[in-house]
Amino acid sequence: MDQLFTIDCGEILLREFSIEDVGAIYELTSQPEVYEFLPDWRSTKEQRASWVTNYEIPSNQSFLSAVPNIDDQNYLKLGIILKKSGKFIGFCNTGLKEELPEQNREIAYAISKHYRKRGYASEAVKGLVHYLFTYTNVQLLNTVVLPRNLGSLKVIHKCGFCFKGTIQIDSEQHEHYTITKEDWLRGY
Repeated sequence: MDQLFTIDCGEILLREFSIEDVGAIYELTSQPEVYEFLPDWRSTKEQRASWVTNYEIPSNQSFLSAVPNIDDQNYLKLGIILKKSGKFIGFCNTGLKEELPEQNREIAYAISKHYRKRGYASEAVKGLVHYLFTYTNVQLLNTVVLPRNLGSLKVIHKCGFCFKGTIQIDSEQHEHYTITKEDWLRGY
């Protein structure tokens, strides 16, 4: 197997998806604590295998080959891996969020219910933000969060995202947050 792209974030690594991750991604996205907030990620194991093989791995390769000139077609989906054990415990992704206004590159993430409240999501988001603002042409990042998702709201605030307003997506009110490269460089 070729060396997979990774970002070292301290206790965790962000690593591009591989075929071997299908079971772990399926298990994670089958947790009600995850699909409540990310319903589009719910699938059968067969669908997940197809998506990882035919969409997510090629998309990651396309993204990485485009660096530093990322455009709206480039998506990067990374597993959150515990460094000590190699266990896949979540994901942290970036891609286009069509429901947002222009400059609509989003960061989205999920952590297994078994690994929450340990700072891993914040580590992952900070690691991906650092990578995007350091190695690509990305100047603005967005995230949207349902107001009842208190854990995600804590992560967003810890990572320096600023509240921009509310937005209706799929008949639900979401809070919209952004961080600019300029603010990130200043330490928010």
